[in-house]
Amino acid sequence: MRKMIIAAVALAAMAAGIYVGLPAQSAPEARFATLSGQSFSTSDLRGKVVLVNFWATWCVDCVREMPKMVETYRKYAPRGYDMVAVAVQSDHPNQVADFTQRRALPFKVAVDTTGEVARRFGDVRLTPTSYLIGRDGRIIQSFVGEPDWAQLHAAIERALGPS
Repeated sequence: MRKMIIAAVALAAMAAGIYVGLPAQSAPEARFATLSGQSFSTSDLRGKVVLVNFWATWCVDCVREMPKMVETYRKYAPRGYDMVAVAVQSDHPNQVADFTQRRALPFKVAVDTTGEVARRFGDVRLTPTSYLIGRDGRIIQSFVGEPDWAQLHAAIERALGPS
């Protein structure tokens, strides 16, 4: 019963955009298909600190946060940080490709045409939703809505370790 109450409080807090620390759980095994035709799975990302960001071209908050996602990627990529921007099922691949090209997104952009990736990550329905995954494949932190950038950067710094 206690675990159910803790989980309910954590979900309510996450829905309000507040991060609540819970014991780390393994990131779900999912297969990503990028716009460039690359295919990889969650387990292929082990050894890196990775942000998996669910977004959509029509999502105002997603579009607003994207320049900071780019900035974060450029800041930490040389130290082993990676990012996968997963366009949700309702987004058309041509629109995603156009957005990616116009914004010169430097990280991997995947299209979840079947919704399977979102289902594996707990049936993601709200965008943006992001998961920070550690080198060991465990979820360090998750954000519903635009992340608190200072908090995200601090978590990335901790996960990457000394530079």
